[in-house]
Amino acid sequence: MKDMFFTETKGFFALWKKFRFLCKGILITISMRTKVKNNRVVLLVLFFALIVFAPYQGVSQAAKPKFKVVIDPGHGGKDSGTRGKNLLEKDVALAVSLKVGKYLNELLDNVEVIYTRKTDDYSHPKVRAIIANDANADLFVSIHANAMPPGNEDVYGTETFVMGVKNEGRNFEVAKRENSVILLEEDYKEKYQGFDPTSPEVNIAFSIMQEAYQENSILLAQNVEDQFSKRAGRKSRGVKQSSLWVLWNTSMPSVLIELGYLTNLKEERELGSAEVQDYLASAIYRAIRDYINYLESTR
Repeated sequence: MKDMFFTETKGFFALWKKFRFLCKGILITISMRTKVKNNRVVLLVLFFALIVFAPYQGVSQAAKPKFKVVIDPGHGGKDSGTRGKNLLEKDVALAVSLKVGKYLNELLDNVEVIYTRKTDDYSHPKVRAIIANDANADLFVSIHANAMPPGNEDVYGTETFVMGVKNEGRNFEVAKRENSVILLEEDYKEKYQGFDPTSPEVNIAFSIMQEAYQENSILLAQNVEDQFSKRAGRKSRGVKQSSLWVLWNTSMPSVLIELGYLTNLKEERELGSAEVQDYLASAIYRAIRDYINYLESTR
């Protein structure tokens, strides 16, 4: 419906411009070759035509709403997320998220940025989805940092997740860790409908909720990983699927980005660097920009 509306109003605007140009030509020609009383008849016809077409000009110019992007800095407040030797996930996620939003606001006129948090505040996953849905957002981007259990400190690199039920092995470990914030809620069994974030039997309904948006989610996720690799010089571990609560209830294409591993000492130092954060934020911005451009080119 949205695409149809844009197409129709754009068509009316183009027709209106052509009509005005034609009217000017007619008036000039008539003024030169016919009597004044005949001009008055033509002018009367044109006047009524202007009344009919003028509303479409105003509608067309104001019809196209901004593309709404929700930036979700992972964790926050009492939920620190994963921990490195010196850094907390919630702080890294917030720093990069704010930079992404700044790039989008400054470089793309047609984008509106909405944050789920801009300070060190706690917000449970359900509220984050509500913020995106209430805003009728076009895209949901959740930003996090990763971790590995002891003995795997050599693992590093970026990953971008979309909603899915492929929870084997490492993907399931990520899902358990990111979903475990639910346990911080006193009434989590009621609030999250009995969902157990530690259970390996993830309900397949998780993926059904996001199935309609999966193709575009994967497109954006691949854009992100390509930009991380080519633009930011990071090691990409690819696009993955997992049952992540924060992506479940969002009614739009959604991704969860893991910026790197805080359990890897070298990568932790890099993630604490303002310069590296800028590169990562720029890569995410470019991925979103290219995604929006692709959507517009296919309309």
